[in-house]
Amino acid sequence: MGFTRPTPIQQDAIPPAMEGRDVLACAMTGSGKTAAFVLPILHRLMSKRRGVTRALILTPTRELAAQIEEHLSQMAMHTPMTGAAVFGGVGMGPQEHAFRSGVDVIVATPGRLLDHFRFPYARLEGLEILVLDEADRMLDMGFLPDIRRVLKHLPPRSQTLFFSATMPPPIVTLTRELLRQPATINLERTAAPAVGITQAVYPVAQDVKSSLLLELIKRGEMKSALVFTRTKHRANRLADFLTRYHVPCERIHGNRSQAQRTAALAGFKSGRFRILVATDIAARGIDVEALSHVINFDVPAVPEDYIHRVGRTARAEMTGDAFTFVSPEEEGDLRAIERAVGKRLPRVTLAGFDYARKGAERLEVPLAQRIAEIRTRKAEDRARAKANAERRAQHQGAPGQRPGAASASQGRPGQPSRSWQGRPPGAAPSQPSRSGQPQRSWQGRPTGSAPSQPSRPEQPQRSWPGKPSGPRRPGGR
Repeated sequence: MGFTRPTPIQQDAIPPAMEGRDVLACAMTGSGKTAAFVLPILHRLMSKRRGVTRALILTPTRELAAQIEEHLSQMAMHTPMTGAAVFGGVGMGPQEHAFRSGVDVIVATPGRLLDHFRFPYARLEGLEILVLDEADRMLDMGFLPDIRRVLKHLPPRSQTLFFSATMPPPIVTLTRELLRQPATINLERTAAPAVGITQAVYPVAQDVKSSLLLELIKRGEMKSALVFTRTKHRANRLADFLTRYHVPCERIHGNRSQAQRTAALAGFKSGRFRILVATDIAARGIDVEALSHVINFDVPAVPEDYIHRVGRTARAEMTGDAFTFVSPEEEGDLRAIERAVGKRLPRVTLAGFDYARKGAERLEVPLAQRIAEIRTRKAEDRARAKANAERRAQHQGAPGQRPGAASASQGRPGQPSRSWQGRPPGAAPSQPSRSGQPQRSWQGRPTGSAPSQPSRPEQPQRSWPGKPSGPRRPGGR
């Protein structure tokens, strides 16, 4: 797998984890922490009996769960250990099989795990080790209540490993509830991007950002780039813009199905897509070997998100570049990021690029225009509903009149007129009845109001329940 020596977090976390102690570690994304908890788990469980799930790893995103499960499979290749990823967006059948067969390690997101806990097969009575990875991210995504519900389903365990990039008060409270005399690692370290990341800021107008990104790509300086946008709609429009200029790219965000997200990430890792446009859903959970560039197309509003975004490059002590496009209205967010990382990021300009050009692509519709479009669409819906109601009223005719009653008495050409309930006696024209067939009566018509017809031979006279005997309706049943 390319490991030659342990990273700092591995060096500090593996020994106490091997001893069976609880661990509380402040570890940034890209620091190698996956191996810091997977290797001790595999070592401790290898001698155990198979067929019982003994380790549970909770993660905030589907991508991160899939990535950890993949790394676990690689590290356990020459062992009998097995693992499974449990997350939403895919069928529950294979995941149920993993619970029933008792894979050694389950990597799960809280929401889907709670879905399985509704059924008796997901009990995890043999659980020994619990890992909470990216705990602060789970807090940001609103998963803290789900985590507490998950904990109620878990039996007492012998070890808990807790990894978080930051330690806000709710996370500190959770650690006190979960951990017993933990080995604390790197808690005082200031959150900062990895040492191997070259950071730069490109001041640029909002509507020129697309053209600047395209120019950087065309100059061939980016082997591969992960581009972060503020919203899902901006990610879609930016990906469409790059595709029109023949740049191999894909997108990944919360509105994409799990199959689309998996295909996009696989294509990016394999090199089929040179650019992957993403929202912060991908800030944690994307591990691409030798990713050359991270582009903050939009400045993140939270400094910690900036650190996690740029942490997608320069992973495992490699090097990479992180560029941030800053419009005048985003300068305040940039200053907050600079305070968090403890330095002023260098401003650069791209030589030969026309910063005064008119924007080539509008990635976001102004709020006033979006509101006007919504109102117009609702007005059209109301107009259509009103027109449909009027058409239905016309088809129904006057109140109390049966639909079609006005024309029912006239009949089809060449056919006798038919009588309906409430017509005066004798209104229907006479017609000879079939030989030997008795007359039938209709509700509300006096007997004998229609001319008699000969009955069919050997056929008994028929009548409708609750209706007086009388002639049958001309024209058959």
